[in-house]
Amino acid sequence: MTAMTPRARALIELLIDGQPHSGAAIADAIGISRTAVWKILHQLDDELGLGLESVRGQGYRLPEPLELLSSEAICSKLDRPARQRIGALEILDEIDSTNAYLLERGRQGRFNNGEICLAERQSAGRGRLGRHWVSPFGRNIYLSILWCYPLAPAQLGGLSLACGVAIARALQGLGVEGIGLKWPNDVHWQRRKLAGLLLEVAGEAQGPSRVVVGVGINLGLRAADAEAINQPWVDLTEVCGGERPTSRAARRGNGAGCHSPNRDVPVCHVPSRNVLAATLIDHLTATLLRYADAGLAPFLEDWRTFDAYNGEPVVLIAGQQRIEGWYRGIDCQGNLRLDTTEGQRTFAAGEVSVRLKPSAPGL
Repeated sequence: MTAMTPRARALIELLIDGQPHSGAAIADAIGISRTAVWKILHQLDDELGLGLESVRGQGYRLPEPLELLSSEAICSKLDRPARQRIGALEILDEIDSTNAYLLERGRQGRFNNGEICLAERQSAGRGRLGRHWVSPFGRNIYLSILWCYPLAPAQLGGLSLACGVAIARALQGLGVEGIGLKWPNDVHWQRRKLAGLLLEVAGEAQGPSRVVVGVGINLGLRAADAEAINQPWVDLTEVCGGERPTSRAARRGNGAGCHSPNRDVPVCHVPSRNVLAATLIDHLTATLLRYADAGLAPFLEDWRTFDAYNGEPVVLIAGQQRIEGWYRGIDCQGNLRLDTTEGQRTFAAGEVSVRLKPSAPGL
């Protein structure tokens, strides 16, 4: 876990408006020399990938405004029941992984039920099956929730599907249309990945259990950040018809690095990071609480409504094994149903991943 020095944070807070600030003005505001300003800025740019720009005669600026996360802003947007469900809310400048952080707190017994961790940046963000999750500073949502259940780990098999419904409903509530779910825990828009879930469970065979629910949502990725993503992706900026963050130099060029919004979809307002975080916490904590009493059953109908790929030809990958068939949705336990040449088979999430067949557009 890495925390910014007070001077570094003060410097970033001066620049988050996206406007140029002279070295002299920054030095006066923070109480350091212009040389120190230059050194801290370039160190932050190297460590955090801020895309810092130097403008002749004007000073330094970020490529676009940033909204930093604020516990006060998030809590002010939570409904009263959600505030009561939360054990603690912590926002970190940088962490290897918010999930790993809460898992370690759980192992050490130093946690509150409903503890929440958000980060401005992850240096080792993780997705399902050990995949890397691209986590640039100040641009997306990296959120984890630690929750305790009296249930055995085996009884939490449907929880990722329930949480997927919670995310889809949260986005719908913010005016985002066209959200779809891909089994078992991806959130898609027009067949591209918008968000992902990673649930990690620890506990006794017969219970109780601790689960950490990790959520990553692409809000406004720069092209440079997205180069590390190896699958079709989208962010909320594009979904809502906005312009993806890029450098001003690229925007002045011949279109390189520019983003043309998809005008075939309704334009919604791009939510602020703090409002998005609060909305996710509202929906996810309500879902985590309800699952303890009712399991997956109350969420099945919604999951099937959001299911984006029912009826499509797919390939299931389990280790070195590839199984082809037609995806037929989920059963009452949340298992995937697959029609094969040998009849219908069901699969639990585990280490199985789903790919659309090459003839089908998308993943």
